[in-house]
Amino acid sequence: MKIMPNRLDRGFYLYQKEFEDKALEVLRSGWYVLGNEVKCFEEEFANYTGAKHCVGLASGLDALWIAFRILGIGKGDEVIVQSNTYIASVMGITINGATPVFVEPDEFYNIDASKIEEKITDKTKAILVVHLYGQSCRMDEVVALTKKYHLRLVEDCAQSHGAKFNNQMTGTFGDIGCFSFYPSKNLGAFGDAGAIVTNDEKIAEDFRVYRNYGSEKRYYNRVVGTNSRLDEIQAGLLRVRLSHMKELTEEKIAIAKRYDEGLHNSKIKLPTVREGATSIYHQYVIKCSERESLIQYLTEKEIGTIIHYPIPPHLSEAYAYLGYTTGDFPIAEDYADTVLSIPMYNGMTEEEQTFVINAINKF
Repeated sequence: MKIMPNRLDRGFYLYQKEFEDKALEVLRSGWYVLGNEVKCFEEEFANYTGAKHCVGLASGLDALWIAFRILGIGKGDEVIVQSNTYIASVMGITINGATPVFVEPDEFYNIDASKIEEKITDKTKAILVVHLYGQSCRMDEVVALTKKYHLRLVEDCAQSHGAKFNNQMTGTFGDIGCFSFYPSKNLGAFGDAGAIVTNDEKIAEDFRVYRNYGSEKRYYNRVVGTNSRLDEIQAGLLRVRLSHMKELTEEKIAIAKRYDEGLHNSKIKLPTVREGATSIYHQYVIKCSERESLIQYLTEKEIGTIIHYPIPPHLSEAYAYLGYTTGDFPIAEDYADTVLSIPMYNGMTEEEQTFVINAINKF
């Protein structure tokens, strides 16, 4: 049995006719940019998250860097972010000339809220939280800090569509919630796509202007913007998947529960969920000090895995100019050396799950 770490085709086949019918509907409409599908998706996704506004964009990275641009955060400003995130989170900060200030993660792989305050300076303008792997950060403590120090709060929700903290959806705690709909996400498109949600009407309007060349009215440009528009086909296909998010999320949670109950190996540390939070299991991430041996063992059994992520941002070549060296963020570096994502996808069969469980237990 060959098991890939992810199977995007399975998610397509679950609702094949609906996806195909929607694609043909959009193609036959003759309207392909900023039309009814984008408008409806924005309304439906805002309603899903509980936010007042949603603005569709071309990618999750665009959501991040445009967010800081609109908030006026740039050169000379500092933004606090966790040290073990995907590099796109950091790029959202640095594309604008601002400086990332790293904070170590906690046992749940998210920013350690208890370590944020010591990193706040008079240059700090915002906190960027990343709800990594599908689980919410400790948002009560983070929100309290933003209020105490009058900081902006941006949420990177690329992996947390539908995750909650104290029954509130991620993306709705701060000024802006940034989402990626990359195909592998729980709410995945069939290409690149992204969005933001916000409760601030002006921020929403600024995004709508900025994503469309800085134009409020065709050929009348208010600012130097960009081209970052969610296209009609992707919006339509996202609407189909969004209508099934409840069952899709429940399926992933059920797979994770089966892993939780079935995996028993002293060499393997399983993921846990913090009190008050929910996880939608974008990834099921285990921790193993013998990771390379485990990867080789699973590869021989034709079980695919992915490392999320092998190089923490502070040690990447792209951010060498920040001057960090090995040992500066030991928890993030330990995670980079030991975490491993095992197969987790919608449409995964019980037989496949059992095969993975038995293989890992025998390692």
